[in-house]
Amino acid sequence: MSIEASALQAYREQLTCNFQQLDLVFPDCMEEAAASLSEAGIKSYLEGASLVCMIGRGFEPVLVYLEEMPQVAARLGEPVLGLVSQSVWKLSRTPNGASILPFLQSLPEAARRLGSEAQLVRYIDILLEMLERTSGSIHGRQATIPSPAAKEYLERMPYLLNQLSLEGMRRWTEYGIRNYSNHPERQKDFFSLQSADSRAMLQRERHGTLFADHERQLDLYLRALWRDQDHLVPYSTAFDELRKPIPYYDSLGIRLPDVFDDTADGVRGIDRYRAVLAHIAAHRRWSHFIFADNFSPFQRIAIELLEDSRVEYLAIQQYPGLRRLWLALHPVPVEGECDPGKESCIRHRLAMLSYAILNPRHGYRNADILQAVEQFHELMQAGDTTTQAIVPLAISYIARTRIQNDQAPNVYFKNTVVEYRDDNRHLWKFIEEGDEEEQFEVQRKKIEQEPLHALPPRHYPEWDYQTQTYRPDWVSLYESLHPPGDPKLIDALLTKHSALAKQLERMLDLLKPQRYVRVRYQEEGSELDLDVAIRSLVDFKGGATPDTRINMSHRHDGRDIAVMLLLDLSQSLHQVPAGCEQSILELSREAVALLAWAIDRLGDSFAIAGFSSNTRHEVRYQHIKGYSEGWNDEVKARLAAMEAGYSTRMGAAMRHAGHYLGKRTAEKKLLLILTDGEPSDIDVADERLLIEDARKAVQELDRENIYTYCINLDPQADDYVSDIFGKQYSVIDRVEKLPSKLPELFLSLTR
Repeated sequence: MSIEASALQAYREQLTCNFQQLDLVFPDCMEEAAASLSEAGIKSYLEGASLVCMIGRGFEPVLVYLEEMPQVAARLGEPVLGLVSQSVWKLSRTPNGASILPFLQSLPEAARRLGSEAQLVRYIDILLEMLERTSGSIHGRQATIPSPAAKEYLERMPYLLNQLSLEGMRRWTEYGIRNYSNHPERQKDFFSLQSADSRAMLQRERHGTLFADHERQLDLYLRALWRDQDHLVPYSTAFDELRKPIPYYDSLGIRLPDVFDDTADGVRGIDRYRAVLAHIAAHRRWSHFIFADNFSPFQRIAIELLEDSRVEYLAIQQYPGLRRLWLALHPVPVEGECDPGKESCIRHRLAMLSYAILNPRHGYRNADILQAVEQFHELMQAGDTTTQAIVPLAISYIARTRIQNDQAPNVYFKNTVVEYRDDNRHLWKFIEEGDEEEQFEVQRKKIEQEPLHALPPRHYPEWDYQTQTYRPDWVSLYESLHPPGDPKLIDALLTKHSALAKQLERMLDLLKPQRYVRVRYQEEGSELDLDVAIRSLVDFKGGATPDTRINMSHRHDGRDIAVMLLLDLSQSLHQVPAGCEQSILELSREAVALLAWAIDRLGDSFAIAGFSSNTRHEVRYQHIKGYSEGWNDEVKARLAAMEAGYSTRMGAAMRHAGHYLGKRTAEKKLLLILTDGEPSDIDVADERLLIEDARKAVQELDRENIYTYCINLDPQADDYVSDIFGKQYSVIDRVEKLPSKLPELFLSLTR
């Protein structure tokens, strides 16, 4: 993409750095940054470059930062820009300031190999700890002597990242620090891989199958066998000592370990990855959520286990070879090995049940297990293979086998952990708030999980009114194209309101521009431009190349407006107001259909988008109509399928809508927000926080010459809507009047 000179100058003014060499490379660096970063990301990018410039290490660290960080941020997310700049600042406050340049040079390879922001955080922690522990001190207090091996360590980092997992690199680094902290020369030999024990330790830690080496292969496996295209995100098991993380998936991707060792039974690491992905893909295809509030913890454990067995049974019907792979990885609990008189055996009994379902030759004699296995297979063969069908079987098994000592604090864990299975957080949905909601994310509705083809997230700041500062890159916004429905539904709605449409048509005729202007020099047009045609003919006769732009067309003059209609699609739209037979969502769909029809008749440029949110980490922005699209069946189909869910984080959605509206060349730009309540989200306890952030977003848009106007359907909206929009709002107390009021309000705003 190409940046305009004025925008480039504005970016240059944001970068506080006066090196003469900078002006030669800055335009090219900004081209790449603008192509991969959001406006908020560019701001963080330039702030980070300014910080690197301020540390006084010359021009080269600034140049490396400017050249490399757009790639790193594009791969790991824009929050890493702030992380890296703060890490540079920390290094500059230590005797190891000379390590800043090789540290910045190591980041592109670290980003490629590590694959996630969390992994990069761990990498930087390992590096900073190594530098701190190997730095010297004259008086034994504050470090004043730089680490002797810092340069060699960082120069070998790309090689180390290609050889070791993050855990392996941490252990290799720890060995060098512990054994050579008092021997500078030997320390340099170790971290530069020159000493024999350094290479021996490297070989010792160099084991397993690294995710980074097989990411593409695993992605193709998921796509080819399961037609699943979700993102694969690695995590490290090296840093959680109390509770080792296990695979899981949520709306942001499938989380896998960064390394898998071969098992003692000969199962390769790559096959362990395939086993995990097959199990998760089976859940994603066949599992549905269950409301957790009515079940005890033991019942929930049993439901999870039998649901794991159910989706594996269905997967094996499709790919029989999976049974052999899963059996090789499933632990084999020994019958009678757990003493119920001394410890809780519930996990042991459930693990035996899981193994017995997976392995027809299990050899168990326990009557309860044999009965449960028989009931499971009868259920599957009868065709009742839904998630809900498993619940009664799990409850009856727990009720039949439960004993008092299951409550004992000493739980038997041997051979009970099935490592290739995920943690089943996707399975539960909670009605009442509790600790479970803080520990696990709630199950996403299908429409919220739909955009597997969605763009990478954009990060927006959020205004904190208490500190009067922005929280940089605080909100992650995911945009996607709204899935389609039946366009005939919208045509039926327009037919239903045909009388109102005729009334609007008379108003539209008064607003339509009446004056035509010629648009000359067109390859194709409505009529021949005689002057140009004659000149081209003369050129042709004279042997010169004629101008082929010999046509002209006409356009209306006097009305140059671009409109963005932003729809609040939060859960509250499903409510049916008193005295109405339709929900707010249905009335909104009718009103938007009429408004879109009216704007299309006027010829104004307009777009439609909807938004909802599920914490700051997931603001969904769904495109219903783009500026380049006409009012056609594809747009009507998306509008017909409009659904509502979750919360209303309005500020980020307004900023993103303003991002698109601000790029229009129209003389007047109108952002029209249709909502039924105040900004809110489940992760925000302070009611004023999101109101003040939305107010700040309105001020930001106003500075960009974008006029915002809110149409609110909440009868109590006067208490807060004026705080956000000032006088630029209307409250429609009678929601059933929305289909007639919304087009009239638009026409009055653009008259």
